[in-house]
Amino acid sequence: MSEKKYSILLVEDEEHLQEALKLNLELEDYSVTSSYNGADALKAVQQEHFDLMILDVMLPELDGISVCETVRLTNTELPILILSAKNTSADRVLGLKKGADDYLTKPFNLEELLLRVDKLIKKSDQIAAKQPIAETYEFGKNKINFKSLEAFDKNGKRILLTKKEVMLLKLLIENKNEVVTREKILQAVWGYHVYPTTRTIDNFILSFRRYFETDSRHPKYFHSVRGVGYRFTD
Repeated sequence: MSEKKYSILLVEDEEHLQEALKLNLELEDYSVTSSYNGADALKAVQQEHFDLMILDVMLPELDGISVCETVRLTNTELPILILSAKNTSADRVLGLKKGADDYLTKPFNLEELLLRVDKLIKKSDQIAAKQPIAETYEFGKNKINFKSLEAFDKNGKRILLTKKEVMLLKLLIENKNEVVTREKILQAVWGYHVYPTTRTIDNFILSFRRYFETDSRHPKYFHSVRGVGYRFTD
């Protein structure tokens, strides 16, 4: 582990489990802040920076799913690991849909929890280390101006872009060569109250291919990864 001490907000109302998890996380050299209900958890997130939130679903005052959804309205980067006694696929999908990065069912293996915590914090570090892209971006003979909401294709033809097209282009380019999941796209581009279908996102990708690809049937830049998400390569 690096010299930086990572901070975790542990939201768990079961006292014995809270104490046991806190002890084990501190033994791994994490700094742990304890919260026992959803309302306090939201206050803590607003007042302090955390590198990870571990969030129980069954909480007094405000349940974990509602906490997760509320956090995501203003913070899309904080990794959230949900702990839940609910273990159906529908519960898991709901948790991930509302913005969780990972979902672990109770009872769980402590070593598995610690591995997942480590993985999420490393992922958060990688996101934080990424350099924001400039106001303009060029690939091949194409050029995008994110500020003016316009692009120029390989022939120099001007293309007027919608705000959502620019948001999606920026997200894909910032994560160049990596698959961006549908969930992340929904969070970053559409927010949490409107869920477009997969077909809607596919149509955006098809538009990008029409704008920027030499052969839209054999794309060089904009790729769909079936069942997972989308990837930009340059």
